[in-house]
Amino acid sequence: MSLTSMVHPGIPGERDLFPWFQPILALDSRLVIGYEVLGRCRTAEGPASLGPFFTDGGADMQEQVRVDRIIRERAIARLAEMDESQRPLLFLNVKPSWIDRTWQLEGRLHTLLMLERYGVAPDRVVIEITEDGFSGSIERLGEIVDVYRSAGCRIAVDDAGAGFNSADRIAALNPEILKVDIHLMKRSARHNGYLAVLRSYSVLAEQIGASLLIEGVETGDDLQRAIQLGARYVQGNLFSPAEPEFQPEDRHAAIVEEGLARHRRGVMRSEARWRDIGGRLADCLKSVRLEAGEGSADRYDRLIEALLGKLPDTCIRAYLCREDGEQLSSNYRRENGGWIRQPEFRGSNWSWRPYFMTDILHLADGVSANVSRSYADLGTRRWIRTISASLGGGLIALFDIIDDEAAFGPDGSAR
Repeated sequence: MSLTSMVHPGIPGERDLFPWFQPILALDSRLVIGYEVLGRCRTAEGPASLGPFFTDGGADMQEQVRVDRIIRERAIARLAEMDESQRPLLFLNVKPSWIDRTWQLEGRLHTLLMLERYGVAPDRVVIEITEDGFSGSIERLGEIVDVYRSAGCRIAVDDAGAGFNSADRIAALNPEILKVDIHLMKRSARHNGYLAVLRSYSVLAEQIGASLLIEGVETGDDLQRAIQLGARYVQGNLFSPAEPEFQPEDRHAAIVEEGLARHRRGVMRSEARWRDIGGRLADCLKSVRLEAGEGSADRYDRLIEALLGKLPDTCIRAYLCREDGEQLSSNYRRENGGWIRQPEFRGSNWSWRPYFMTDILHLADGVSANVSRSYADLGTRRWIRTISASLGGGLIALFDIIDDEAAFGPDGSAR
């Protein structure tokens, strides 16, 4: 199948191929720091995307590779026309199956040859390893990627979390940048499971020392979600679609600045509200007293029971622990408008939970109540926060409270 039939009947070939550039912005500088190179073909109706051609499994691979090299070389040539000190990053999409085949047949990488030919430093290029039905050796692919890296290129994994680019392969390729698919981000508006996946890739990026790039940002709410997830870079039509020319680096700075300001305002409102909830729970504890009777488990239950009528409607669980994490009281779980007592949880130890030791340290510093970060509750699968409040004498009351903002956003807007 030829490029002509894939794109538009009767279109001439090579002379009508050209790159377009979609800007990528850094949240820290608010500036355009690079561009993803996207292929276009000139047609009677105007420029047509080459995306369908490159993703068509029935297209001839050699023809795809030939066209891709033309687009890539013309993009590098455009970059070479700029003053060396002002050259942005070029993000070049690379299919694993293509470079694996080329390396096996030729033992060289054409992108590196192009960079040398045009006098462009490899550190101006980000090699994006894209989603691909790759069935070759991941070890050999890692060796090829290391050739790019050794030359000075940066490595990105595109569509993190999709198909080929699963967590183990991401770890094997050790990228500097993780790109997260907009479709995951959009689905997170309707399903907490997708939000958890997104957060996991944010944590993964943190753990391997990579920067998170959220692509496909189309609205202000998308930008808020990207910031909330810890993105360092953003890309999408909110800023600009792909265009034939490079743009002034500060062209979209105002959009990013407003997005950051909106995020700060939302976080400050949210955290103030949670501190207020924590303070009110701490005040409630002052109104109750632990009964005498060393070793009587029921006295811990009675203390929690004295609090139940004072807890907010969003509180789904309450219990009492020692500062070493051992649960002394029963669980009290909200169900159908009332409270269910679960004595079988006595003796459980929660010191393994990520928030627990941090809470202990804060309470030891004199904080009356501490609020954890939001996390998914094991029982209800809802996003919650745990508020810990000291009763003195090494006793801590814990309250699990629904955090709907985790599923929407710090300013309460639906995603």
